[in-house]
Amino acid sequence: MSVFDHPPLPIIVLFFVFLGISFRKIGSLHLPIWFIMTLAALLVLITGQIGLMQAIRAVNLDVIFYLLGVFIIGQALEESNYLEQKMLKLMQRFTNVKWILALLIVFSSFTSMLLMNDTIAIIATPAILLLHQRIKLPLIPLLLTLAFSITIGSIASPIGNPQNLLIAMEMTNPFMLFFQHLFIPTLICLLILYFYMWFCFRDMLNIEIRHVSLNTDIVVDRHLAFLAKLSLGIMLLLILSEITFSLSGYPIHLSFSMIALLAASPLILFSHKRFSLMRKIDWHTIVFFIALFVFMEAVWLSGYFQNVIQASHLQITAKSTIIWVSLLLSQLISNVPLVALYLPLLAKTSAQHYLLLAMASTIAGNMLILGAASNIIIIQNTEKRGKHAFNFWQFMCFGIPLTVINVIVYYLFLY
Repeated sequence: MSVFDHPPLPIIVLFFVFLGISFRKIGSLHLPIWFIMTLAALLVLITGQIGLMQAIRAVNLDVIFYLLGVFIIGQALEESNYLEQKMLKLMQRFTNVKWILALLIVFSSFTSMLLMNDTIAIIATPAILLLHQRIKLPLIPLLLTLAFSITIGSIASPIGNPQNLLIAMEMTNPFMLFFQHLFIPTLICLLILYFYMWFCFRDMLNIEIRHVSLNTDIVVDRHLAFLAKLSLGIMLLLILSEITFSLSGYPIHLSFSMIALLAASPLILFSHKRFSLMRKIDWHTIVFFIALFVFMEAVWLSGYFQNVIQASHLQITAKSTIIWVSLLLSQLISNVPLVALYLPLLAKTSAQHYLLLAMASTIAGNMLILGAASNIIIIQNTEKRGKHAFNFWQFMCFGIPLTVINVIVYYLFLY
């Protein structure tokens, strides 16, 4: 009997999850992504595909509390009107759409190298919605540019995304290796991204905005803005401290959840709007991630993909295999679980193998929506504010060709 015969229930549910996320409509009923994933998690739990304790253990609390802390900071930046004021003042300097596109790519990619891609997805999405609202820039091209640029930018840093962090823990001197081998191809890919997005959306982006009135008479909640800036400063300081400890060999480790919660503590402790901030953060995205962890654990426990790989007799440590397995399985079981499961297989290989895994598992996020958590955050953050982000088909249509180009660039540097 072939391994492809009679797939287990979690695999069947996974197929319908992809179907649901692809179309997201039943008649006039719009299905949010968090609802689809929660339904899938409940189904595998109720049918006994995963036990209750297994489900609880599957939830990565480090990720959940990290998101919680960063969401609080992002909400404070938005609610204080500080973000809106700064964005509009910036737009008075850059009235050319080409400059705005370039600025978005540079800002989002380089900050994601230091603050992690999910952080930038949380903070930058409201800013893009402001650009759309105030100066009528087309929303879909900007959101796609944000999604693609934070994914590409995060490749070059061992702390750019959660899967790179896992890989970096297995390497000696990861900051030097990532910078030495991945920084230059990342710059090339970002340059390609700029021309690619302009080519794809030149008709939508080729607009004149210099005559649009930019009203900067905005009332800023100075106390809340001060606390939000303080929180961002603390977060940056803690991340730099973690990098310093890592490079110097000190046995001090700050988890990302600890960094995010400590950074958000001024807002929680000293803001009179603390409860308002907590109510308004994107709880749907947090529910999505809890459900994702539970459902993907059930998919893995089914043993289906392990059997497929074993039956295929793949040379699992071959460089080409690392790339295509990472690209494909990141769409199905998410990139962080994939990396966690792949790392033991690379124990006796070179640093290049680890870097290929980091590149492929991350760039997979530009193929399909489920390939990166940051894509989901952008969609949820946009829909929370009453707007429609890119859909499954739009993302796939523009993402797959870009991913192929990027993989070729990285492969030439890493082979």
